[in-house]
Amino acid sequence: GGSLDLSVPYQVSVTAVLASFIMDGDPDRVWLGVLAVVAVGLAIGVANGLIITVLGVNAFIATLGMSLILRGALNAGFDNFAGSVPASFERLGYGEIGPVPYSILLLMVVVALAWWVLRSTRFGHHLYAVGESVETARLSGVRSARVIIGAHVICSLTCVLTGLFIVSRLRAGAPWVGPDGNYDLESIAAVVLGGTALAGGRGGVLGTFAAVLILALLDNAFNQLGVNTFIKDVIRGAIIIGAVALYVYRQRGDSR
Repeated sequence: GGSLDLSVPYQVSVTAVLASFIMDGDPDRVWLGVLAVVAVGLAIGVANGLIITVLGVNAFIATLGMSLILRGALNAGFDNFAGSVPASFERLGYGEIGPVPYSILLLMVVVALAWWVLRSTRFGHHLYAVGESVETARLSGVRSARVIIGAHVICSLTCVLTGLFIVSRLRAGAPWVGPDGNYDLESIAAVVLGGTALAGGRGGVLGTFAAVLILALLDNAFNQLGVNTFIKDVIRGAIIIGAVALYVYRQRGDSR
């Protein structure tokens, strides 16, 4: 859609902290915690979208500002782990159906749903159109502002899903779980490596999924070889730059 969200890691942290704080180890409060973080995620997504479309603030600045707001609120209210999730909720992170973990099934569902939305729905087609050119899409009858807001809402809901998954594995949420995971840079790297243009209009979830697998395999290989953490970042950065440069080169060749 030609937009991005730098508040992703702090949305993950907000979800993890609020979910564990509200549930507080009580199985009867699981649904209350889930509904609460979904509501907060929706509010953040709508706020990001409105700041970008109504106030006309660049997406980079708008979501950077939102990340600072969320970070300040988190650090003001919590300084370490808050509450806990009940044992029943931990099954999301550790449970499995036969030999298949819930995490893999959850990933497959998200990928399939995202692919269907992008390829088979009006919203998906409008999202590509807006990413290609907001003005052209608007002149063609597409309500560009609604599409951008919708994209940010979906982004926030995936942050909520990520936060719930992480807290189910950690058993409690803390303000640093999102930033320490580098989820903003990791997600952008996976998307770009997967062939999605940051300017918008091109890309897809299958390319992103393939890039996630590549980055995961690289991490595993680096860990097995005992590669220094900082060297790992250098190598991954070089791979991402090379992949994007190759993509741009091919696009230029196709345009000729």
